[in-house]
Amino acid sequence: MPQQAIREAIDNVARAIIANPEKGLVKNSPATATLTNDLTFSITGPKGEKAQTDMPEALGGGGGVPQPGWLMRASLAACTGTVIAMRAAQLGIALDKLDVTVESQGDNRGMLGLDDGISAALIGLRAIVHIRVAKASADEIRSLVRWGDDHSPIACTLRHALGADIEVVVE
Repeated sequence: MPQQAIREAIDNVARAIIANPEKGLVKNSPATATLTNDLTFSITGPKGEKAQTDMPEALGGGGGVPQPGWLMRASLAACTGTVIAMRAAQLGIALDKLDVTVESQGDNRGMLGLDDGISAALIGLRAIVHIRVAKASADEIRSLVRWGDDHSPIACTLRHALGADIEVVVE
């Protein structure tokens, strides 16, 4: 969809919500994970959405599909990138490059219950945004990325839960 069409779609939704604020609250589609084999889950949604997860071989899985934590990081990367691209379209900023990478660390001692003093939570969660825009200053680009991060539903959810950081690399 061209940038103009994205801007028009966003403007139409925004106008509808401004006129009827109750339309802003939407129920998200549920995701259901079903154990299909050993540690493999099939994840489905009501409109035919599908994904699979498994654990690495070292933890008893098959390792052939993403781990659940990777899907969470992928969701954060895609959601943040999507909101940045939407905002760029609203502002008429043409993106030459936009890559969002999400990193984290974890301590398997927490997940395996080897030490109750160690959390199974991912730590050091951070998004790294590589972005190139021909017709914008570095400050404008940083502002665009920060706005996207501040309005990304996944980033906001995780930030409220555990804190997450973002790094902007203007190229």
